[in-house]
Amino acid sequence: MTHPQKPYLLALTTREQTRSWAWLAVLVCALLLAGCSDSSTFKGSDISDGKIGQGWSLVDHTGTSRASDSFKGKVGLVFFGFTQCPDICPASLAEVSLAVSELGDSAQDVQVLMISVDPERDTPEVLEAYLGAFDADLPTPFLGLTGSAEQIRQAASAFRAYYAKSPAPDGSYTMDHSTSFYLFDKSGRVRVLLNNQAGPDALTHDLRVLLKEP
Repeated sequence: MTHPQKPYLLALTTREQTRSWAWLAVLVCALLLAGCSDSSTFKGSDISDGKIGQGWSLVDHTGTSRASDSFKGKVGLVFFGFTQCPDICPASLAEVSLAVSELGDSAQDVQVLMISVDPERDTPEVLEAYLGAFDADLPTPFLGLTGSAEQIRQAASAFRAYYAKSPAPDGSYTMDHSTSFYLFDKSGRVRVLLNNQAGPDALTHDLRVLLKEP
């Protein structure tokens, strides 16, 4: 013989079912949002509100004066480095070259900038020869930026980047410096901070996101 279910048990069952359906709906929405946002969010850190990378003025390796607003209309990447860097700089620039090459025709709308932290040795001629090893197959040549010691200091401060001279045992020196990539949009605003070990795929992804923006 079956007994009629008590009212409070019916209420409990209804509440549990409602809660289960609610959680399922939340999960489905989250999955849908994740799928929709995958191609529009950055792999790196979004620093759009940080007002980073503004107000600097340097000279590129062609002798042209450049400032923080000189590249409007292009998506850009800024990297601090120096030509006598033994490993990090060449490895990072090789990844940048690979990432930009994956953009196809859009690569022409990307400008890569390396700000030298070693103005004593990185003359315009040295920068041009060095960067030419990484941009040979790209439509837009990489630009090396340099200037006086004070101009370099101001540029690093604008990006909140670190660098310092480190003496070597043989009497020469090397440079310690920040190694992250800074990506700026077509208006010249720095939007993304990306670890240089994130890989070319992450870099290509974030450049594509910025290229698609109006």
